[in-house]
Amino acid sequence: MVEPLLHFFRSTGVKMFLILTLALLPLGLIALVASLQAIRTADLEKEALLRVAVTQSARKLTADLQSDRTALELVVNALANNAADKGMCRRLAFFLTSHDAEGGHFYIYDRAGNRLCSSPEPEPAGVAPADRFARPMAQLLPAHLLSRVRSGNGRLVALSYYSRGHLESIADPATALQNRQLSLRQGDRQLIVSRPGASISGHSNSLSARLDPPDILLTMTVREPPATLARMLSLFLPLVMWFAAAAIGWFVVNRLLIRPLVLLRRVVADYQPGEVLQPLQRLRTPALEIVALGETFHEISMDVATHEAEISESLETQRKLTREVHHRVKNNLQIIASLINLHARSAHDPEAVEAYASIQRRVDALSVVHRNHFAELEENRGVGVRPLISELSASLRGTAPAAARRFAIQIDSDNLHISQDVAVPIAFLLTELVELAMMLAPQATMQIAVQVEPDRDDRARLMVGSPGLKASDAMTGHLNERYGRVLTGLSRQLRAPLDYDGDAGSYAITITVIP
Repeated sequence: MVEPLLHFFRSTGVKMFLILTLALLPLGLIALVASLQAIRTADLEKEALLRVAVTQSARKLTADLQSDRTALELVVNALANNAADKGMCRRLAFFLTSHDAEGGHFYIYDRAGNRLCSSPEPEPAGVAPADRFARPMAQLLPAHLLSRVRSGNGRLVALSYYSRGHLESIADPATALQNRQLSLRQGDRQLIVSRPGASISGHSNSLSARLDPPDILLTMTVREPPATLARMLSLFLPLVMWFAAAAIGWFVVNRLLIRPLVLLRRVVADYQPGEVLQPLQRLRTPALEIVALGETFHEISMDVATHEAEISESLETQRKLTREVHHRVKNNLQIIASLINLHARSAHDPEAVEAYASIQRRVDALSVVHRNHFAELEENRGVGVRPLISELSASLRGTAPAAARRFAIQIDSDNLHISQDVAVPIAFLLTELVELAMMLAPQATMQIAVQVEPDRDDRARLMVGSPGLKASDAMTGHLNERYGRVLTGLSRQLRAPLDYDGDAGSYAITITVIP
């Protein structure tokens, strides 16, 4: 199916261009939708930013007004109850001035219209004397916001005037919004808080938040940026990129990629080990990277052919050397065993004969490990635990003293394999324990068990038990004389503690097995 398609592309370039254009059309539409979505997301982010800004401004303005109202309420109640001192008005003026850099105008009147306490500046116009005790807590004036506080007994009233500049400074949001306008609305009254020159024209977006008192709304208006050429280009840029990608793909895909890659794939798929690849000999204009890839395949095929020949030769040589080393080691162990046997026959002292027999048993243990290791070497599975213990038990019973000819060894082992580094100390450990048990209880039976641990497939538990290994004075004497140090050294080689149960007459140790 690929070959007719490639032939069609080569013969009709215009059709290929149209096919690539249609193939890339979904990408262009996706890019266009993504661009529209990005614009919509930006608008939503602006709206969210405006909502946060107007909410923040409303909270700041409410908090500032409430703080001033609290101070005014304290002073008005004190004056109404004749509990004010002489400096209270001065402190109130200082407090309000610290909040309002333009003066912090306030005025306190009684029912008769007498001014009891006030700022030094004249009172702004807009409130008639008869309306000073009116009900609204806050009132919008043509140029100010009026906050009205009455005493608890209704005898006095405090009027606080806030200018546009002060309201602008308080309600200024922490977020940086350009081309914004703040305004307060109470019923049909409106007070533009923004500075002169900050008027909004054209398309805009507005959001409001309610102040406390709840009949006043704070409105923030932000002018939308005008539609510019850059904004229009950002909208149609995906379509331009889609057309350009189709034009570039017509040349790149056909001449530089498809034909070289198909030929290279065909040559590599037909490759057989030992052959030397020669791809891309019939092409003139492949991409440089594909040419380098073809040369790499050529060099790899040559290296593989050379290495296969060398590996085959080296493997055969290694097998011959391994067999030769095995035979030499086996012969050397046999010579050592024969020499020990000759010296044992010529010895007349029972202690010397027993010493030679002890050495003979350890050499036989090493021979057993070597034979089992070489038998499993071809399959690379390690030394089998069950045949190792079986052959070692037979060898130890064959070289046992006359009093221990009926010494029995029972074996219970899973089908496990261990490395030679573990097999050697295990063989010596079993030899030491069997010899010790033969000396202390020559007519008894020894149990040797090797079981995999339930939660680990690379660990097994080796247990050796015999009545001769139970705690006794003779057992303690043999351990202190020689066997204890040997057993401790072998457990260190196995990198595990050797657990001894004197009442049961058993030793146990954890060994590493091949999973």
